[in-house]
Amino acid sequence: ISLPPNHPSLATSYNNIGGVYANMGEYSKALEYYEKDLKITLKSLPPTHPNLATSYSCIGEVYNDMGEYSKALEYYEKSLKIREKALPPTHPDLANCYSNLGSVFDRMGQYSKALEYYEKAFRIYQQALPSNHPHMVSSYSNIALAHKNIGQYTEALSKFEMALKVGCAILHTNHPELGTLYNSMGSVYFSMSNFPKALELYKKAL
Repeated sequence: ISLPPNHPSLATSYNNIGGVYANMGEYSKALEYYEKDLKITLKSLPPTHPNLATSYSCIGEVYNDMGEYSKALEYYEKSLKIREKALPPTHPDLANCYSNLGSVFDRMGQYSKALEYYEKAFRIYQQALPSNHPHMVSSYSNIALAHKNIGQYTEALSKFEMALKVGCAILHTNHPELGTLYNSMGSVYFSMSNFPKALELYKKAL
């Protein structure tokens, strides 16, 4: 089947191929295909179309994984601008944008800025999703880690407890995410010099 060079279905295929390369860690290849997708999407769809936001977000994610944070922010912010115009203020995709931006600031060591975006994401998830949705686990955990990195250990533990409460309710007892949560909580107690509690949680993570 031959499609015209600017057909949206061709853009989708390029995006899918880019996604595979990104998951394989082949970032230059991923960018090559994501940029082909973006080029077609810019020509064939209106400027506030959700697919365009997705294209920008995918490129932002690759740059984030590559450690090119200023470029990651640039593309994530383009994605956010479209979604803010096109979506209702409590749409989960908007929360995903805020969470992505939080992730970049987190990696840049700008923990207060990361916390600001993680909390924006959380407020939307809280309104848009059921309380036992898996996104709630990661959202609580992101906020907790930002608090930990700022040195706000009590707040960090409180959010980790909430993440754990939801996680234990919806995940299998040996799910890796629970292990990650126990490890993260252990590291907070370690930072507080509460070594017995840290040890207890590190052992739970095994």
